[in-house]
Amino acid sequence: MPGSVEHFDAVIVGGGPAGSTAGYRLASAGVRVLLLDRAVFPRDKPCGGGVTVRGARQLPFSLDPVVDEEVTAIDFRLRYGLAVRHAYDEPIVLMTRRSRLDAYLLDKAAEAGVEVRQGARVREVLPHPTTPEVRGDGFRALGTVVLGADGANGVSAAALGGGPVPWDAIAYEGNADRSLYPAKEFDGSMLFEVGTVPGGYGWIFPKSDHANFGVGGWFHEGPQMKTHLRRLCSAHGISMDDLTGLRGYRIPLRGTGSPIAGRRVALIGDAAGVADPLSGDGMFEAFTSARLAAENTMAILDGRVRDFAAYRRRLRAEIGRHSAVSWWAKLILERRPALGYKVAASRLGGKLFYGDVRGDRVVHLPLSPRMAEAIEGAARRRLFSAEAPSSR
Repeated sequence: MPGSVEHFDAVIVGGGPAGSTAGYRLASAGVRVLLLDRAVFPRDKPCGGGVTVRGARQLPFSLDPVVDEEVTAIDFRLRYGLAVRHAYDEPIVLMTRRSRLDAYLLDKAAEAGVEVRQGARVREVLPHPTTPEVRGDGFRALGTVVLGADGANGVSAAALGGGPVPWDAIAYEGNADRSLYPAKEFDGSMLFEVGTVPGGYGWIFPKSDHANFGVGGWFHEGPQMKTHLRRLCSAHGISMDDLTGLRGYRIPLRGTGSPIAGRRVALIGDAAGVADPLSGDGMFEAFTSARLAAENTMAILDGRVRDFAAYRRRLRAEIGRHSAVSWWAKLILERRPALGYKVAASRLGGKLFYGDVRGDRVVHLPLSPRMAEAIEGAARRRLFSAEAPSSR
């Protein structure tokens, strides 16, 4: 351990979408920021690569330089049979690739003035009440605040007393070259196959030169994921053997009572475990938590508040209603997939989906954060009851 200790206004652990965008916001406001990541960019991450327009609207800059394709339609199918398409006049999802997206976001942070150190492995976060400390291989850094963006099982979450995530979801995906998958009907459209994987669905996401094929479901479905993916490929006329980049990954879904902030340490993105329970998407939540944590950090540095209590409240308020609705939608798709498909295939379902992914309010649910948390808890209990499939 080196004898000298560096001092910053904010230290960010993790350079993914949440960490980079939080750093960009802070540095743009004149804050001295250190961002540490053990990887060297560009690096790839398992992910379907879709950013909803709702998520993109959380950013203070455009994603156009790294967008492969704009999705303007969505296809729902039930058990590889019944199918419906909702087509829209405006884009609903921006398709990108995590290797390009993450490198772009990190570059934006560096351009704004963030001191970025790649290949820097953080070993410990010490959540001191006034000057939290970050220790790693050959460095020590103190910050007025520390933002943890190093994933659900990272050292930042552990520092706040968060135990290992009770993994509830798992996904498996690969890519098909467009020469092998020339189905033009999916140009500009994303596909969801419902009722095919317990606790989840199958998908096809279009990219500029390939299509991403994937399946996701309950964690205990792990041994069956190859079979589920093979069935998805077969239903769409390709061989799973032709897929490249095959990989599986877990999706972190923390409980509503899990710690997301201490006095001067806050968790953002996957570290906070705020991914959408229905889709598994975490980009909107990553960008939202980064924005709110950056705003709270500015308030701490300006002396307006002493801790991250406001961040906890505001994050729950901004994503609580959506999370509660997603958990109940997941419950319906799990228990009554035909009913879930019927709702998704309906005209109203198409309108609601469009409003949701674009971030336009279509239906106002007058739920307080506490009510939303209670509703979410009820859905979780039903899903994880003895009668329901569960990862536990």
